[in-house]
Amino acid sequence: MRIALDAMGTDRAPATEVEGAIEALRELDSDIEIVLVGDQEAIEVELARHEGAPLDRLHVQHAADRVLPGDAPAAVVRRKPASSIVVGLRLQADGHADAFISAGSTGAVMAASLFVLRRLPGVERPSVATFFPTQKKPVLLLDAGTNVDCKPRHLVQFAHLGRVYVRDVLGVEEPRVALLNIGEEPGKGDELAQETYRRLADEPGIRFVGNLEGREIVRGDCDVVVTDGFVGNVLLKFFESIAQFIVGLLESELRRADVGVDLKEAFRVLDYSEYGGAPLLGVNGVSIICHGDSPPKAIMNAVRVAAQAVRSGMVGDTAAELARLRPDEETP
Repeated sequence: MRIALDAMGTDRAPATEVEGAIEALRELDSDIEIVLVGDQEAIEVELARHEGAPLDRLHVQHAADRVLPGDAPAAVVRRKPASSIVVGLRLQADGHADAFISAGSTGAVMAASLFVLRRLPGVERPSVATFFPTQKKPVLLLDAGTNVDCKPRHLVQFAHLGRVYVRDVLGVEEPRVALLNIGEEPGKGDELAQETYRRLADEPGIRFVGNLEGREIVRGDCDVVVTDGFVGNVLLKFFESIAQFIVGLLESELRRADVGVDLKEAFRVLDYSEYGGAPLLGVNGVSIICHGDSPPKAIMNAVRVAAQAVRSGMVGDTAAELARLRPDEETP
């Protein structure tokens, strides 16, 4: 298995990506190889800092350019074809890699993935999915910000994309799908929520468990939570901030009380680096998007997530499910 890793994406590139790649090769299965895509000279300088690195499974693919924060995402493929994002995605599209990972511009990775990898047949709007920690096990939320204006059929499609991903990557046999809403009753919410509820309740292949209020996500009573990208992104950003706030508040109080307690392990479940990255579901390939400030641990876990997606045949399973459900329907 060969995974292309954008080495120029994080705030501390390429040092973070190189360290994360080496950790992944040391900790994960031995059949994984990683292609570091980016400035070859800078990457090799970082590799030289790590003695004993498994160089036989590390490769470098030179990319003369990189995507900058101010670059328009939709124009990256046309204006920066030699960037590490575009070069890495083309490695997968051409069959020289099985997956792609980047902590670069989220918009650029999404736009380039759509252009280079293309959508799966039957997918109108690919969706970024992200895991939320709960009292039981992680719950997959989608959309996390890709599609702000959605119609009911888009949310139903998100349900199918999330269902296959959770089944294949997490091994949940029959994932439970819930619709994020302001109340549990079927008639709650706006027109989008009400119509989506009706459709999900009758949708073949979906184990729909009804509406879910925001406060109930942490209970972990479902496996997939569906919402539009506006609500999903607001929820994601709020959760990230409140998690950091709570940890900081508790650490401050414990220091004041002179209590020697290490909260890092206790709050490990709230650390986004444990989940690696967010998959872009609905494209014809494996594309994982990481935070720009990802530490090496997050890069390592993104490699793990990508490898699980490849091994499970998630992309092919998604295509097969969509074809089975809509055999005669053409993509709008």
